Amino acid sequence: MILELVIRTVITYLFILVIFRLMGKREIGELSVMDLVVFIMLAEIAIFLIEKPESSIWQAIIPMSVLLSIQWGSAILSLRSKKFRDWFDGKPSVLIRHGEIDEQEMRRQRYNFSDLLLQLREQEVQHLEDIDFAVLEPSGKLSVFKKKENGSSDYAVVLIEDGQVQYAGLKETKKTKDWLMNEIKKKGFETVEDISLCTINLSGEISMDEDDERK
Repeated sequence: MILELVIRTVITYLFILVIFRLMGKREIGELSVMDLVVFIMLAEIAIFLIEKPESSIWQAIIPMSVLLSIQWGSAILSLRSKKFRDWFDGKPSVLIRHGEIDEQEMRRQRYNFSDLLLQLREQEVQHLEDIDFAVLEPSGKLSVFKKKENGSSDYAVVLIEDGQVQYAGLKETKKTKDWLMNEIKKKGFETVEDISLCTINLSGEISMDEDDERK
């Protein structure tokens, strides 16, 4: 009985370890909602397998394999579709812009001032005047861009992602699609689809990365 329990525990451990390796590398703080759901369900299945020695081990392996398939499928869709990625993982939200808090966006994200102050202190920021932008990532992490001595920061707005124009970025930077297409041609690209990522910082400097699959 004890030996069987040990064997089942070891098999469960190894199978879950393999699943985690196949799911890819992510920091714990950057896990998506789907990742967390999979982890919780895997833990529940593992407990069932260990606490029910009379049950077949396949009653755990099959559900675990299904969860891995779902996670793999969602990861592939996320790579191929930004719309699915935004719906599935969520989008980043700007909570502080040029040192001013967007309280409406905080309410929309159900994010209170205690959460904000806590994460600012973790990044050794005490005064809003020191912040240019603060972005709440889909993982719940707060990315803070501090002001430099000249008043600028490293914050950049995404204009193209996965070969698609990001109109929210154009609106934020007060640029037009015609202006963007002109900049693309200046860089030697023919279409938006040729670019995997294009950003512009507050100084107006544009960075473009060519889509490797279209080289």
